[in-house]
Amino acid sequence: MSEAAVPVRVKVCGTTSVHDAVLSAGAGADALGFIFAPVSKRLVSAQVAREAGLSVGPSVARLGVFLEQGMDEVLRTAEAARVSAVQLHGPLSSLYVRQVAAYYPVLRVLRPADLAAEAGMWRDEPGVTLMLDAPEPGGGVPLDWAALREVFPRGAWLAGGLGPANVAAAIQALSPAGVDAVSRLEASPGVKDPALVQEFVRAARPS
Repeated sequence: MSEAAVPVRVKVCGTTSVHDAVLSAGAGADALGFIFAPVSKRLVSAQVAREAGLSVGPSVARLGVFLEQGMDEVLRTAEAARVSAVQLHGPLSSLYVRQVAAYYPVLRVLRPADLAAEAGMWRDEPGVTLMLDAPEPGGGVPLDWAALREVFPRGAWLAGGLGPANVAAAIQALSPAGVDAVSRLEASPGVKDPALVQEFVRAARPS
Protein backbone atom coordinates (compact mmCIF):
# COMPACT_ATOMS: atom_id res chain seq x y z
CA MET A 1 0.00 0.00 0.00
CA SER A 2 1.52 3.34 -1.07
CA GLU A 3 1.96 6.20 1.35
CA ALA A 4 -0.52 9.05 1.17
CA ALA A 5 0.80 12.08 -0.68
CA VAL A 6 1.91 14.92 1.57
CA PRO A 7 -0.16 18.03 0.82
CA VAL A 8 1.74 20.88 -0.76
CA ARG A 9 2.12 23.80 1.62
CA VAL A 10 0.89 27.16 0.40
CA LYS A 11 2.47 30.53 1.19
CA VAL A 12 0.91 33.88 0.34
CA CYS A 13 3.66 36.48 0.25
CA GLY A 14 3.65 40.27 0.21
CA THR A 15 1.11 40.56 3.02
CA THR A 16 0.82 44.19 4.11
CA SER A 17 -2.26 44.35 6.37
CA VAL A 18 -4.22 42.54 9.05
CA HIS A 19 -7.13 42.33 6.61
CA ASP A 20 -5.11 40.45 4.00
CA ALA A 21 -3.51 38.18 6.61
CA VAL A 22 -6.95 37.09 7.85
CA LEU A 23 -8.13 36.70 4.25
CA SER A 24 -5.24 34.41 3.30
CA ALA A 25 -5.46 32.34 6.47
CA GLY A 26 -9.20 31.96 5.97
CA ALA A 27 -8.60 30.73 2.43
CA GLY A 28 -6.37 27.98 3.81
CA ALA A 29 -2.86 29.36 3.41
CA ASP A 30 -0.25 27.61 5.56
CA ALA A 31 2.12 30.56 5.64
CA LEU A 32 2.22 34.33 5.16
CA GLY A 33 5.19 36.34 3.92
CA PHE A 34 5.98 39.83 5.20
CA ILE A 35 8.52 41.68 3.08
CA PHE A 36 11.04 43.84 4.95
CA ALA A 37 13.34 44.55 1.99
CA PRO A 38 13.34 48.37 1.56
CA VAL A 39 13.32 48.10 -2.25
CA SER A 40 9.99 46.25 -2.33
CA LYS A 41 6.66 47.78 -3.37
CA ARG A 42 5.20 45.52 -0.68
CA LEU A 43 7.36 46.75 2.20
CA VAL A 44 5.64 46.36 5.56
CA SER A 45 6.59 47.56 9.04
CA ALA A 46 7.48 45.13 11.80
CA GLN A 47 4.54 46.45 13.84
CA VAL A 48 1.98 45.76 11.12
CA ALA A 49 3.50 42.34 10.47
CA ARG A 50 3.30 41.52 14.16
CA GLU A 51 -0.36 42.57 14.35
CA ALA A 52 -1.15 40.59 11.22
CA GLY A 53 0.61 37.52 12.54
CA LEU A 54 -1.24 37.70 15.85
CA SER A 55 -4.51 37.97 13.96
CA VAL A 56 -4.13 34.54 12.34
CA GLY A 57 -2.89 32.49 15.27
CA PRO A 58 0.08 30.15 15.69
CA SER A 59 -1.03 27.51 13.18
CA VAL A 60 -0.13 29.79 10.26
CA ALA A 61 3.61 30.27 9.69
CA ARG A 62 4.82 33.87 9.46
CA LEU A 63 7.93 34.50 7.40
CA GLY A 64 9.98 37.66 7.34
CA VAL A 65 11.41 38.23 3.87
CA PHE A 66 14.81 39.93 3.56
CA LEU A 67 17.12 40.89 0.69
CA GLU A 68 20.84 41.39 1.32
CA GLN A 69 20.26 43.03 4.70
CA GLY A 70 22.65 43.03 7.63
CA MET A 71 22.27 40.25 10.13
CA ASP A 72 21.56 42.61 13.02
CA GLU A 73 18.75 44.20 11.02
CA VAL A 74 17.32 40.81 10.07
CA LEU A 75 17.32 39.49 13.63
CA ARG A 76 16.00 42.72 15.18
CA THR A 77 13.18 42.98 12.65
CA ALA A 78 12.28 39.31 12.93
CA GLU A 79 12.09 39.64 16.70
CA ALA A 80 9.98 42.80 16.56
CA ALA A 81 7.61 41.28 14.00
CA ARG A 82 7.38 37.97 15.89
CA VAL A 83 7.89 35.93 12.74
CA SER A 84 8.26 32.17 12.95
CA ALA A 85 10.82 31.84 10.13
CA VAL A 86 13.03 33.96 7.88
CA GLN A 87 13.25 33.97 4.07
CA LEU A 88 16.63 35.09 2.72
CA HIS A 89 17.18 36.41 -0.81
CA GLY A 90 20.33 37.55 -2.55
CA PRO A 91 24.00 36.57 -2.62
CA LEU A 92 24.81 35.57 0.94
CA SER A 93 27.63 33.59 2.50
CA SER A 94 26.93 30.16 3.91
CA LEU A 95 28.16 31.44 7.29
CA TYR A 96 25.55 34.21 7.25
CA VAL A 97 22.75 31.77 6.43
CA ARG A 98 23.86 29.33 9.12
CA GLN A 99 24.09 32.08 11.73
CA VAL A 100 20.54 33.24 10.99
CA ALA A 101 19.43 29.59 11.07
CA ALA A 102 20.70 29.38 14.64
CA TYR A 103 17.82 31.71 15.59
CA TYR A 104 15.06 31.00 13.03
CA PRO A 105 14.21 28.33 10.47
CA VAL A 106 15.46 29.66 7.13
CA LEU A 107 13.91 29.47 3.69
CA ARG A 108 16.98 30.07 1.51
CA VAL A 109 15.95 31.44 -1.86
CA LEU A 110 17.99 30.52 -4.93
CA ARG A 111 17.70 31.32 -8.62
CA PRO A 112 18.11 28.54 -11.21
CA ALA A 113 21.63 29.82 -11.94
CA ASP A 114 22.56 29.28 -8.27
CA LEU A 115 21.54 25.62 -8.10
CA ALA A 116 24.80 24.09 -9.25
CA ALA A 117 26.84 25.97 -6.66
CA GLU A 118 24.49 26.01 -3.67
CA ALA A 119 21.84 23.29 -3.78
CA GLY A 120 24.10 20.54 -2.45
CA MET A 121 25.36 22.79 0.34
CA TRP A 122 21.95 22.85 2.02
CA ARG A 123 20.78 19.31 1.28
CA ASP A 124 21.21 18.01 4.83
CA GLU A 125 21.48 21.30 6.70
CA PRO A 126 19.13 21.40 9.70
CA GLY A 127 16.98 24.49 9.79
CA VAL A 128 17.53 25.46 6.13
CA THR A 129 14.99 24.73 3.38
CA LEU A 130 15.50 25.76 -0.23
CA MET A 131 13.12 27.81 -2.35
CA LEU A 132 13.64 28.28 -6.08
CA ASP A 133 12.51 31.66 -7.38
CA ALA A 134 12.76 33.70 -10.55
CA PRO A 135 15.79 35.96 -11.08
CA GLU A 136 13.49 38.95 -10.43
CA PRO A 137 11.34 37.99 -7.40
CA GLY A 138 7.83 39.41 -7.46
CA GLY A 139 8.00 40.04 -11.19
CA GLY A 140 5.28 37.57 -12.09
CA VAL A 141 7.40 35.63 -14.60
CA PRO A 142 7.28 31.81 -14.23
CA LEU A 143 10.36 29.64 -14.36
CA ASP A 144 10.91 27.02 -17.08
CA TRP A 145 9.67 24.05 -15.06
CA ALA A 146 10.45 21.46 -17.74
CA ALA A 147 14.09 22.58 -17.85
CA LEU A 148 14.31 22.30 -14.05
CA ARG A 149 12.76 18.85 -13.70
CA GLU A 150 16.09 17.02 -13.39
CA VAL A 151 17.74 19.52 -11.03
CA PHE A 152 14.94 20.72 -8.76
CA PRO A 153 16.04 19.90 -5.19
CA ARG A 154 13.95 17.34 -3.34
CA GLY A 155 11.95 19.01 -0.55
CA ALA A 156 12.38 22.51 -1.99
CA TRP A 157 9.70 25.17 -2.35
CA LEU A 158 8.81 26.86 -5.62
CA ALA A 159 8.06 30.51 -6.38
CA GLY A 160 8.25 32.70 -9.46
CA GLY A 161 5.16 33.81 -11.33
CA LEU A 162 2.80 31.32 -9.71
CA GLY A 163 -0.94 31.96 -9.61
CA PRO A 164 -4.30 30.19 -9.77
CA ALA A 165 -3.98 29.39 -13.48
CA ASN A 166 -0.58 27.69 -13.41
CA VAL A 167 0.20 26.41 -9.91
CA ALA A 168 -1.28 22.95 -10.52
CA ALA A 169 0.92 22.48 -13.59
CA ALA A 170 3.97 23.66 -11.65
CA ILE A 171 3.27 21.17 -8.86
CA GLN A 172 2.78 18.36 -11.37
CA ALA A 173 6.07 19.23 -13.09
CA LEU A 174 8.34 19.62 -10.05
CA SER A 175 6.57 18.18 -6.96
CA PRO A 176 7.66 21.00 -4.64
CA ALA A 177 7.12 20.79 -0.89
CA GLY A 178 5.50 24.22 -0.97
CA VAL A 179 4.46 26.97 -3.35
CA ASP A 180 4.67 30.74 -2.92
CA ALA A 181 2.85 33.51 -4.78
CA VAL A 182 2.73 37.30 -4.70
CA SER A 183 1.95 39.38 -7.77
CA ARG A 184 -0.63 37.07 -9.35
CA LEU A 185 -2.77 37.22 -6.18
CA GLU A 186 -3.08 41.00 -6.07
CA ALA A 187 -5.58 43.68 -6.98
CA SER A 188 -2.65 46.13 -6.79
CA PRO A 189 0.86 45.87 -5.32
CA GLY A 190 0.51 44.90 -1.66
CA VAL A 191 -3.28 44.48 -1.81
CA LYS A 192 -4.66 40.95 -2.17
CA ASP A 193 -7.57 39.97 -4.41
CA PRO A 194 -9.77 37.67 -2.28
CA ALA A 195 -10.97 35.56 -5.20
CA LEU A 196 -7.43 35.01 -6.54
CA VAL A 197 -6.11 33.99 -3.12
CA GLN A 198 -8.91 31.46 -2.68
CA GLU A 199 -8.46 30.10 -6.20
CA PHE A 200 -4.72 29.76 -5.69
CA VAL A 201 -5.08 27.71 -2.51
CA ARG A 202 -7.73 25.48 -4.11
CA ALA A 203 -5.61 24.94 -7.22
CA ALA A 204 -2.54 24.07 -5.16
CA ARG A 205 -4.43 21.65 -2.91
CA PRO A 206 -7.42 20.28 -4.82
CA SER A 207 -9.75 18.24 -2.61
